[in-house]
Amino acid sequence: MIHNKLSRILFTAVMVMSVWTIGNATIPPGYYNSLEGKSGQALKDAVHELTLQHTVFSYNSLWIYFAETDCRPEDKRKVWDMYSDNTYYFRGGTSGVSGMHKEHSLPKSWWGGYDETQGYAGYTDINHLYPANGDANMAKSNYPLGEVSRATFDNGVTKVGTPKTGQGGGSSTVFEPDDRYKGDFARTYFYMACAYQHYYWKYTYMMNNNTWKTFNDWSIDLLCRWARNDAVSDKEVDRNEAVQHSQNNRNPFIDIPQLFEYIWGNRQGEVFYLSDAGTSTDTTTYNGEPELISPTQGTVLDFGEVALGKSLDYYVYIKGQGLNNPLSVQLYRYDYEMFSIPVSTISRTMANSSEGYPLKITYTPTTTGEHITRLLIFDGGLTGSVGVELHASCVPVPTLTQLTALPATGINGNTYVANWNPASEEVDYYVITRTVYNKANGETITETFTTDDNSTTSYAFTDRRPDESHTYYVQSYRLGYMSDPSNVITVDASGITGIDADKPLLILSREGGILIKCSEDVGHASIYNLSGQEVWHTDHLNDDATIDLPRGIYLLKTATNRTAWKIAVK
Repeated sequence: MIHNKLSRILFTAVMVMSVWTIGNATIPPGYYNSLEGKSGQALKDAVHELTLQHTVFSYNSLWIYFAETDCRPEDKRKVWDMYSDNTYYFRGGTSGVSGMHKEHSLPKSWWGGYDETQGYAGYTDINHLYPANGDANMAKSNYPLGEVSRATFDNGVTKVGTPKTGQGGGSSTVFEPDDRYKGDFARTYFYMACAYQHYYWKYTYMMNNNTWKTFNDWSIDLLCRWARNDAVSDKEVDRNEAVQHSQNNRNPFIDIPQLFEYIWGNRQGEVFYLSDAGTSTDTTTYNGEPELISPTQGTVLDFGEVALGKSLDYYVYIKGQGLNNPLSVQLYRYDYEMFSIPVSTISRTMANSSEGYPLKITYTPTTTGEHITRLLIFDGGLTGSVGVELHASCVPVPTLTQLTALPATGINGNTYVANWNPASEEVDYYVITRTVYNKANGETITETFTTDDNSTTSYAFTDRRPDESHTYYVQSYRLGYMSDPSNVITVDASGITGIDADKPLLILSREGGILIKCSEDVGHASIYNLSGQEVWHTDHLNDDATIDLPRGIYLLKTATNRTAWKIAVK
């Protein structure tokens, strides 16, 4: 495998056509000016503002962009997989690759993935999404990064297992990438800790909600060491260029490899100057010709597939410098009537700002088929115009059948794996709805989780506590539509998830009563105390029935059992 590491990164302080260069990267003029002269939290905040403002993709379109960002330079048909040495080939369009997942390198469960509050920005940010070998992705689950002392999974590139002393942040399992990619993952995590520092972290193995640095101390030590030992590669530089071309933002920790030292490393507290980093010193007042920093000429935005009757929004950040008049924006040619934008002009103040202007483009198809149009950006003092091509496809409303959830497996300590049968039709991914019942305090929490692709039929949970009972059901998702919920599976505190047909009834003691596990309705049932008094009765005793009883000894009689069951409630 070819993966050249640069022994050092040579920045040029020479302005060539107002463009900075690093290795073979082309950085838009003025792109990093907002970082100049800042230190500590103010510097990290500036990185946050710079990186958060980007074009937000739809989840189903990601394979289109992977074909540009994660292809092998020697053969662009091949997928560059940082999780295995397997050979995979792109299929084209939105079609996934058999055996591969769309992997959130920083697990989406750490902040909850997509929801109405967080939106899709972090969920589909291609700066931390990579195509990944499915087996490796399943093995790494949502474990933190770390160095493995004893492996439970090792395919030669991805290791999963027990962490070295002082690592893991409370997790008994960590994911360790190959040495070739440790710097890649470190710089990815640096980006995410800045771009999404406003997220609330539900899992705090590596992140925390209490400091501006976002990372915990042990993870800072690990990531800084990995970034120093594994320098920026040609792969990262090329990928950063491809991301800029589509998503219209960059990972500054690739362009300016020493930037992390000013925030988390050995230059904390020092003021950051672009000249010290070897970049342009033209950071104060821009006196050149009006320019558009993003989007760039020739950018192609692909909405992917949308079902008839649904619409999809994209946000394109219009950012310029030196603009002396309002910008004009216009959709024109081909199928422009299928797309819409809310404004025709953007003030120069908003376009010249460090955040740029978020132009919403809405695709609302009225017929099925492929649709193309162009977004033209002009005026503002620009010489000529900038064109962005928009692609989208409308398909019929999907028909989704109800799934069958299967009993959980791998129940061990705080872990278990939810399972289900695969959908019989094409789907984008699966949604698992889990409800946690805390028996100690009576609290109930319901959460949803999504798979990274449609090729997996299981989901690992690593956070079950001894005093909790969990239930889950599964639905398939396709283009904004969801199937009806599946049957509900229970994972009780005892770890028992179901009863075989040859054992139709099982009684489990629980605090303050009993839990019934049965494979079928066992008909009417009664419970008697030792004095012969009936203290409880039902006409239909079903699986997962919970019965509250005072402390004591009882007898349970059912219609299907001739002998009584003796019950001890502690």
